[in-house]
Amino acid sequence: MVPVFGARAVEAAVPPERALAAVRDAFVAYARGEWSMPPKVYVPAYPSGDFRAMPALGAGHAALKWVTSFPGNPARGLPTVTGLVLLSDASDGSLVAVFDAGAVTALRTGAAAVLAAETLGAGSGPAVVVGAGVNGRAAARTFVARRREVLLWDLDEQRARGAAEELGAGLAPSREQALAADVVVTVTPGHEVLFEPGSLRPGQHVSLMGADGPGKAEIAVEELVRTRVFCDDWEQASHNGELAHAVEAGALEHERVTELGAVLAGDADGRRADDEITTFDSTGLAIQDLAIALAALERAGELDLPGLDLHGRAGSSR
Repeated sequence: MVPVFGARAVEAAVPPERALAAVRDAFVAYARGEWSMPPKVYVPAYPSGDFRAMPALGAGHAALKWVTSFPGNPARGLPTVTGLVLLSDASDGSLVAVFDAGAVTALRTGAAAVLAAETLGAGSGPAVVVGAGVNGRAAARTFVARRREVLLWDLDEQRARGAAEELGAGLAPSREQALAADVVVTVTPGHEVLFEPGSLRPGQHVSLMGADGPGKAEIAVEELVRTRVFCDDWEQASHNGELAHAVEAGALEHERVTELGAVLAGDADGRRADDEITTFDSTGLAIQDLAIALAALERAGELDLPGLDLHGRAGSSR
């Protein structure tokens, strides 16, 4: 029987700090060429949303995430992100486990946001998460697990307040104060530019998590290019991430962008001065999904999981 990890099982198997460590290791393995990741495939269903197919290979396993992003779904009582992660043995192709993609995505998104903030940020003030949806909560939860004070801000004050109470976080007094924090993580639908030209101040770090597809942006091109720019993967970010707008405008070239994995592997500099403004463009990588799936698989024996037989019929794994 192939174990099936539902959302609650993924969350039980991989606490935030384990997720952060797994994602860090995945970045390093990818930077060193030990893991591979073919390009993410977008299947547009605009204006409603899109489908994404994300493969990766590493640590003797292959993973494929088939996932959606439909930002308008919450208004209809549906999740923004749905889908599955399939994990296979790379030695014989056999299916090893199946995972809820929404839970995997939230864990690795929160981990990547905080990992970038800790690696590239400065200052000891509260970290602010802008956007209190599923992935924003995951970022806040990861900060809390790392014992960093965190404040939340959201257009929906009630949602921000509910998330803060749930996570033991605080509330940012205003949008302006939220965006002026030493460390900011933005996890919005990416339909509105949050950082206009000239808005960032010396020493700030921003993890830009929302612009993960065509037409999305959380920062103006003019503002992005005056920062020290980092990304999760140049090829992906330059085509479908925050960087894409600057690249298309001819305002940003590959030589001016550093991949986070290179910094974590010790092959590139991170922040060079306390007054440097740093930005991290996250588009979400399949290697991160693979890392979370492998971390969850480690604890499969501790959980009471349903299973699938080879014909896809639900059954007991026990």
